[in-house]
Amino acid sequence: MDRKYLDFEKPLEQIEKKIEALQRGRKNGAVENGEDIVLLKQQLAEKTKEIFAEISDWHIVQLSRHPNRPHALDYIENIFEGFVELHGDRVSADDPSIIAGIGKFKGIPVGIAGQQKGRDVKENLYRKFGMAHPSGYRKARRVMKLAEILNIPMITFIDTSGANPDIQAEEEGQALVIAENLLEMSQLKTPVICVIIGEGGSGGALGIGVGDRILMQEYSIYSVISPEGCASILWKSQTAAEDAAKALKLTARALLDLNVIDVIIPEPPGGAHRDWAKTFELTVAAIDENIRELRAIKIDQLVELRYQKYRKIGFWSEGEEENE
Repeated sequence: MDRKYLDFEKPLEQIEKKIEALQRGRKNGAVENGEDIVLLKQQLAEKTKEIFAEISDWHIVQLSRHPNRPHALDYIENIFEGFVELHGDRVSADDPSIIAGIGKFKGIPVGIAGQQKGRDVKENLYRKFGMAHPSGYRKARRVMKLAEILNIPMITFIDTSGANPDIQAEEEGQALVIAENLLEMSQLKTPVICVIIGEGGSGGALGIGVGDRILMQEYSIYSVISPEGCASILWKSQTAAEDAAKALKLTARALLDLNVIDVIIPEPPGGAHRDWAKTFELTVAAIDENIRELRAIKIDQLVELRYQKYRKIGFWSEGEEENE
């Protein structure tokens, strides 16, 4: 995969190209390049730290959409064993924008569903840019109910700009299907962990996003609307997207402070797209800790705790008391 750079990452591109050139030289027998490579790697680490120390909400939006960022299928292939994909919703069709099936996580059988984006134009058209139709949400729900029957945890991976808004999706009852998923997930009698790995956009994200624990990658986003959409409505111009990103409180840190999410999964220096192996390692650690905690809770208590969790979101008190 060709490495792509966002505008604010350009200083890193220059250093990395120098390192690559020197490494090619070493392969050709230029052993004297070793010390220069070490110094450049130190410079790269320092520059990365400097850039990300002042990262803005808009930069995080860009990182959440980075073309080199791992997608749901990358996580599924690298952190689960024996994954068996299930196709179709048993009603109308099989939506490739959602991948769903059964696998094992560290030896524990689990249900899995994830929104899948493409890497190029052809794949994006096939995956519908990760924007599911009703059949995709029904397929995910089918696996959720199977996980409940088998008494195994359910893990979802969220990465979409929103549910598919085309005419076919609307004719097939897009809003109703998402609402049905919200209801089913709120009552599902098995542990549910949702992991936001890129974009968590609107009802499209919520369609597989109701869980006991919401884990969120450090440089992912979660919002009722995209910054561009918000800017078009409130500022009447998409040029205000950067202002909208700040106002929306869509970053992991802001959402943790608001108690909308439960855990921030740290990303490697420079973001998940720079080190997939480390990203998977950190994700496994976060899922493992939470899945162990949830499996120790009795099911009836777990469902009640899930209900109370969502009842508290958005609650506040007026007067001298601090907002909750």
